[in-house]
Amino acid sequence: MIRNFLFEEHSIGVFVLVTLILGGGAAWLTGRAIALTWRPWWQMIGYTLLLGLTVRFIHFALFQATFLSLYYYLIDTAFCFVFGSLGYAATRASQMATQYHWLHRRTGPFSWSRR
Repeated sequence: MIRNFLFEEHSIGVFVLVTLILGGGAAWLTGRAIALTWRPWWQMIGYTLLLGLTVRFIHFALFQATFLSLYYYLIDTAFCFVFGSLGYAATRASQMATQYHWLHRRTGPFSWSRR
């Protein structure tokens, strides 16, 4: 049941490999790059839309999945957005705690607070 909800392939391994590892890794690096260049988080939306399309194409080209499926495109894009947001938050927390150490201290892997 969950298999048909999240992915259309015959194996969960394909979903994990393509969507979570490849797509999630690329999204994490995208969020990190946006944070390192001090751009706002909302710029990640356009990049994750493109990454979702790329992940969908990899499913199609390598594993004969449906390319033009809005439902599975939205799922792939949602996972890319989550991983990208985590990469952005982790990098921004590190930046704030490192570059402004007299003002901020790191309170967790994705957060900081004022001293």
